[in-house]
Amino acid sequence: MQLEIRGLEKLSFRERQVVALKEMGKSNEEVARQLGLSPSSVATLYHRARSKGYQVVLVIPAEILGLPETGEGE
Repeated sequence: MQLEIRGLEKLSFRERQVVALKEMGKSNEEVARQLGLSPSSVATLYHRARSKGYQVVLVIPAEILGLPETGEGE
């Protein structure tokens, strides 16, 4: 399983860091601790990044879902 974030070019470096960690399920407090920021700064950066319109796409291989691979069953 992969997490793909589209539109990262619209974000600052720090916004990219925050988005990646938040989209992996980390709390503001966990992100703040990891990046050496305050939780309120994390919230601000995340809100700013969301307003710039990035998209998160979850890529799940067909076999994990129990689906035939492309080309099979046709």
